[in-house]
Amino acid sequence: MFNPPSFDALLQQLNEAQRQWWQQWAQAGVASGGATAPVSGGAAWPAWPGTDPEWLSRQTDFYRAQLDLWLGLVGAKAPARLIEPEKGDRRFNAPEWEEPLFSFIKQNYLLTAKWLMDSVSAAASDEATREKLAFFTRQYIDAISPANFALTNPEVLKLAAETNGESLADGMKKLLADVQKGSITMTDEREFEVGRNLAVTPGTVVFENELFQLLQYTPSTGQVFETPLLIVPPCVNKYYIMDLQPENSMVRWIVEQGYTTFLVSWRSIPPELGKLKWDDYVADGVIQAAEVVREIIRRDKMNVLSFCIGGELLATAIPVMQARGLDWFESLTLMTVMLDHTDPGDIKHFIDWNVVRTREPMLESGGVISGKELARTFSALRANDLIWNYVVNNYLKGQTPPPFDLLYWNNDSANLALPMHTFFLENMYLNNNLVKPGSFSLCGVPIDLTRIDLPSYVFAAREDHIVPWRSAYGTTRLFRGPLRFVLGASGHIAGTINPVSANKRNYWVNDALPEAPEQWFEAAQSRPGSWWQDWHDWLAPRSGKLVAAPKKPGSKQHAPIEPAPGRYVKARLD
Repeated sequence: MFNPPSFDALLQQLNEAQRQWWQQWAQAGVASGGATAPVSGGAAWPAWPGTDPEWLSRQTDFYRAQLDLWLGLVGAKAPARLIEPEKGDRRFNAPEWEEPLFSFIKQNYLLTAKWLMDSVSAAASDEATREKLAFFTRQYIDAISPANFALTNPEVLKLAAETNGESLADGMKKLLADVQKGSITMTDEREFEVGRNLAVTPGTVVFENELFQLLQYTPSTGQVFETPLLIVPPCVNKYYIMDLQPENSMVRWIVEQGYTTFLVSWRSIPPELGKLKWDDYVADGVIQAAEVVREIIRRDKMNVLSFCIGGELLATAIPVMQARGLDWFESLTLMTVMLDHTDPGDIKHFIDWNVVRTREPMLESGGVISGKELARTFSALRANDLIWNYVVNNYLKGQTPPPFDLLYWNNDSANLALPMHTFFLENMYLNNNLVKPGSFSLCGVPIDLTRIDLPSYVFAAREDHIVPWRSAYGTTRLFRGPLRFVLGASGHIAGTINPVSANKRNYWVNDALPEAPEQWFEAAQSRPGSWWQDWHDWLAPRSGKLVAAPKKPGSKQHAPIEPAPGRYVKARLD
């Protein structure tokens, strides 16, 4: 007579099968060099936790839940509703996912995803390994979502039936077009053009070299502050994130407040400039731009504002200027800038010494780092929103994404010089040298950020996935001058580009600067609306008196070259 195995025996068999699967997955990852490869320094794949009592308890719960799902699907018991998507997960919002078969598929996926994440948490031997494994496991889980495949997505199947397959055919055309251009289409790009409805704040190019163009914006007020403002945006993307459409242009708003405004428009680096170093961006970029501003306005000093990696360029330029006796800056503003890379966030999982070592043989000959490659890395940090969402809607449903200026900018990438970018990865991300005075030199000057004593305004965004706000707070422990730290709601872009007129979101202020960021936040006061007004209130007293606005851009030495936004920002990658 056949005696079925006990549940405990079945559990042991399943646990053994899962152990073997786990080892095969690890070995496959090591062989391919993929996300499941050893984390660093030859670290071994974590041991299987199959004998741990807590692990066995979780396994039991997982198998029971799977059994309940199957029994519910075949009608042996009431359909189970055992797990719900996490808050903010919109992949399964459509009512079609509540149909019995697809509810089963959805819940099976969510239960398995939770099991995988629990497996990583239990198996990893140390915090760093656990964090990296969890990140790439989440990447894997996001990629295999049933929402990403036509046959397991009820919305896709329903639309295909309603359109007699035309939606799938249209999706295939969109996929082939994106394959040809090498990037995922995130917005209807036909609706935008730089210089037509993006980057349209009136101004003039008053200087250019092989690295950047300098824009001087046309005053929109009769009087302006006598101290000019120089803006140093990031060189990874185009500057016009700060000058999108008129209603959400930070540059336009700054000009309207009465600031004589100059802006660095970095060039997307062509192959012939592939030998440029970080030193070149400092000397021929930041310092050169500041020198031109002084010559045009005929003022000894200026205020300077920077954004993201532009802030790191600016911060490293100041010690060089100090060594040369160039006391040109009245104040410094850093927007979502990370100088202390102790905890750089999830992007650290894409950066290790192998990246630097593979580039070392090419540093002398030079080369370019593709802006599209950089954009893909940043998109991978939020894969569901910036990758899989468009895979489903564009390729499986055949839809054209709606026009969105921010996403147009996001796909308008810029190349970087390989030596410059490699220096950035090695010294900032891997060695965290910006917090180690004198650990490296630029332009022959040892870099020591602790000697920066300028009045500084440091802005961070609470949900920033590129510059975690707690890391940005580290700047308060570096500079020795008076400093104001302000925290905005939302993320890297939406938190920063938050027009006053929209009156959206909020920001936090606290004049005290305790050692720990959590202590700062606990005592911070929340204020409604945009942080821009707070910054203006801080900057205006440091901008001198009001004087008549300049009637013409440039000067005899720096004659106008062409209207803003200039040639450099209009160049697009093939």
